[in-house]
Amino acid sequence: MLLIRQSRILLPDREFFIGDVLIEAGKIVRIASEISDADVSTIIDATGLTLLPGAIDPQVHFREPGLEHKEDLYTASRACAKGGVTSFLEMPNTRPLTTTQAALDDKLQRAAQKCLVNYGFFIGATPENLPDLLTATPTCGTKIFMGSMHGPLLVSVEEQLEPIFAKGKRLIAVHAEDQQRISDRKKQFASITDPAIHSQIQDEQAALNATKLALKLSKKYRRRLHILHLSTGIEAEFLREDKPSWVTAEVTPQHLLLNTEAYAKMGTLAQMNPPLRSPENNDILWKALLDGVIDFIATDHAPHTLEEKAQGYPNTPSGMPGVETSLPLMLTQAMQGRCSVAQVSNWMSGAVAKGYKIPNKGAIAPGYDADLVLVDLDAYRPVLREELQTKCGWSPFEGWNLTGWPVVTIVGGQVVYDRGKFNTEVRGKALSFEE
Repeated sequence: MLLIRQSRILLPDREFFIGDVLIEAGKIVRIASEISDADVSTIIDATGLTLLPGAIDPQVHFREPGLEHKEDLYTASRACAKGGVTSFLEMPNTRPLTTTQAALDDKLQRAAQKCLVNYGFFIGATPENLPDLLTATPTCGTKIFMGSMHGPLLVSVEEQLEPIFAKGKRLIAVHAEDQQRISDRKKQFASITDPAIHSQIQDEQAALNATKLALKLSKKYRRRLHILHLSTGIEAEFLREDKPSWVTAEVTPQHLLLNTEAYAKMGTLAQMNPPLRSPENNDILWKALLDGVIDFIATDHAPHTLEEKAQGYPNTPSGMPGVETSLPLMLTQAMQGRCSVAQVSNWMSGAVAKGYKIPNKGAIAPGYDADLVLVDLDAYRPVLREELQTKCGWSPFEGWNLTGWPVVTIVGGQVVYDRGKFNTEVRGKALSFEE
């Protein structure tokens, strides 16, 4: 048994309570102002710390198999543990692509051997693999790349998309960008090598076009739809006017906190898909998040090496790491008064568990899984490159002074990260998803 003593506990009603939490066999069994430590094998003194449900990152690219020079499941799960992320949902654009039951099984086996935190995997849609999309299990959903992709995973036209929406009940998550518009604009701006042009090539209209198409098909078949990494104010306002109950959307910390001004400071390190937008978009996305138009937060952790990022635009890959900074970034925003700690926890845990129908996750209550993080909301520390666990070794938020850094991270009732030290014997479990 594990006893967390005298932390400031975020309860399901979003109120805080100072007390003890008792954990047995991976589950929370009791919460009280004081619990006897008889028969307890491990005690954590959490005085002055805040206890939150572990974050669930619902969109990451952990690069294994096939691209392990950028990241692998072990290094990425270390980054998760350090960042207070106790579960993740990973994308299918690995090598080989995760488009079959065999490829899904291979990832699950790798994760069982390597991951310090819990895991789930998307299956990727192609124009040809509808039978796999209907039968592959266990998976958190079907991922469709409507744009910003090459090869079999690109499903960009309505004639290819419609059969996927028409059959099955599984959640469909879309990368919503209009590939034809992107291709046309790449030709238009082909002579420009300033990475800031990336935000004009893959412009706001390209995002809105694809979101409208996905919503049209979702409404036609009443198919559960999730819009990944919403990046534009015009998409947020469109959803504000027309967002059925079965549709959800997410936003990344990058699109909330960074904008096109970052290109001048970071160059191609600021390049991602969908791109960073103007500062005005930051404000509209924040409002949509606070109003519930946007349901939760994901990082789109997409690491590339510094060497790859240094090749010069347009030969540089899009994407940036994020799992180990996302929770401190958002908690810092809360401490600055932009939102509440309870809202951050909901956006990064409770709402994700609800959206993906992950049972027993996302709350601190008896019977729930003991996936927890103790954070320090009083101390501030900068993001330092040398402290990062991600294999790519850099962060777009390097130098930012943040609070809410995890002190202890607990996965399935086991301490996996404790004040800078990792218990590398801990292994997470495959997440389950209710139909």
